[in-house]
Amino acid sequence: MTKTQKVKKRKISREEQLEEERLNKRDRMIICFGVGFALFFVLLLGGFMFALQHANSSTAVLESSVTIKPDYPRHLVDFSLVDQSGHAVTRMDLKGKIVVVNFVFTSCSTVCPYVNAQMEKIQKLTTGESDVRLLSLALDPVDDSAPVLEKYGRSFGQDVTRWSFLTGDESTMRWLVGKSFLSPDTTGAFAYMPGNFAHSQRIVLVAPDGHIVNYFDGLNQEAATAVVDQIHKLKISL
Repeated sequence: MTKTQKVKKRKISREEQLEEERLNKRDRMIICFGVGFALFFVLLLGGFMFALQHANSSTAVLESSVTIKPDYPRHLVDFSLVDQSGHAVTRMDLKGKIVVVNFVFTSCSTVCPYVNAQMEKIQKLTTGESDVRLLSLALDPVDDSAPVLEKYGRSFGQDVTRWSFLTGDESTMRWLVGKSFLSPDTTGAFAYMPGNFAHSQRIVLVAPDGHIVNYFDGLNQEAATAVVDQIHKLKISL
């Protein structure tokens, strides 16, 4: 092999080495990017599931049963609020009605939309049943004014003749929810959330006489069906 050939061979080998180094660097970057993206996705998914389980209160998790018995007798107290149209709604307006209640704040992007979707299903499943009323109580009345709730209700196909989104001053809402439906939760990690109530993902069934019949886990996909089944059983027993 001539000297010229040896020089040429060394030059080719050096070029091949540089090319191999470039390929190795590119492969390492691809691998690092892939691992980083996978880690980001896992963290994002984990964060979403955590938020889904805990948003609204530290106890907002998927419960062991879709139907939950009240821990002690509760009764819907007298109240006077305004609905999404600014019209007054009182306890007397519900006289003789079976009432389905849930709890909302419109800035909630995880639990509330899911629970309201269950309420929408209940509305559809009870179409034509004029003795059934649905109420969604605002846990953040400072921000959730009547116009805000009107827009929010429309996004769930609200039938305003049967489903009302109610708000009022903060002290009144806290008193109504705490006295009639939920216990306060001020110790958990999500105690800063509007309302500070435990189990605010629940849907509540209220009998015509105002007593609380049952709670239902609003995060359970069978919640709407369970509520409607209980409504029909309640009608038979009345």
